Amino acid sequence: MGLNRSLIAFALVASPATGLADDGFFKDRQIRLIVGSAAGAGYDLNARLLARHWVNHIPGAPSIVVQNLVGAGSVIMANQIYNSASKDGSTIGAAINGMPTAALFTPEVVQYDPRKFIWIGSTNRDTQISYAWHTASVKTLDDLRTTELVVGATSAGTTQYDYPVVAAKLLGLRFKVIAGYKGTTDVHLAMERGEVQGIGSNAWLSLKALNENWLRDKKVVPLVHFNFERHPDLPGIPTIFDVAKTESDRLAMALMVGRLEYGRPFFLPPGVPDVRVAVLRKSFDAAVRDPKFLAEAEKSKIDVDPISGQRVAELVEKAMETPKDVIARVREALASGGK
Repeated sequence: MGLNRSLIAFALVASPATGLADDGFFKDRQIRLIVGSAAGAGYDLNARLLARHWVNHIPGAPSIVVQNLVGAGSVIMANQIYNSASKDGSTIGAAINGMPTAALFTPEVVQYDPRKFIWIGSTNRDTQISYAWHTASVKTLDDLRTTELVVGATSAGTTQYDYPVVAAKLLGLRFKVIAGYKGTTDVHLAMERGEVQGIGSNAWLSLKALNENWLRDKKVVPLVHFNFERHPDLPGIPTIFDVAKTESDRLAMALMVGRLEYGRPFFLPPGVPDVRVAVLRKSFDAAVRDPKFLAEAEKSKIDVDPISGQRVAELVEKAMETPKDVIARVREALASGGK
């Protein structure tokens, strides 16, 4: 999506000004921005890019220190922020988009209610794509129906794991998922070494930002993308809904894909004073419209398609209201490992 179109879309969902005055809390303050994915991965690059510009819009000239806390698809990071972080606005989380729905799928490890987080906003909606290394025998979605593709992933709770596992179990696509890699960069190295043959799901913007040369040199072959509609960059690549033939399958995949609508969300623990929430939301909104931020994002091949914190909260609430039978079917598929 182009930058101008992104800004128009953002304007339609941005929250109105609260009218709350700044209480001066952020003056000379150090803010921790904790990223729930590995350093150098797409979520991390996105968060660090935003931090460089966000700080210029927060009154009081604070600094932002970016840290990484990896594990369980951002659940470890979210658990810590929900239960241990100071509730004064000085700690912000940047989550993988599966973090809120982890409360539905793996409640035994989740120690938070995603509806109680204070959502600041998201820098963009997401599109996820499956792709094979150019030497793999799988070249098309049709091939994937009959030929096994060994794909690398980080951990359960991430789209790299969840999407191919559910697609294998419910839709019959022949993904074999090898989990345990630290981050996307490690999976890519494994592809080059021949340990795995591709990735079952990864952010399109991450692939463009980190491996534009692979696309140019056709080192990877796009197979299918996880989105409700075809992405403008991928007009000839089918979506996962082209495979989902029954209403039950479509509902299950809609639950999985729905989290991409709030693709790269930023949040606070519950209990942060309203005045500081207002400051951070207002400064976030200003940062994602900042021409310098947009120019650096474009140069880095990072899409910008932001939505407001209020809209993220609405989407999280909608996901949590998914019918229990659909949740149960997806949970069973995830527990199966795709087998």
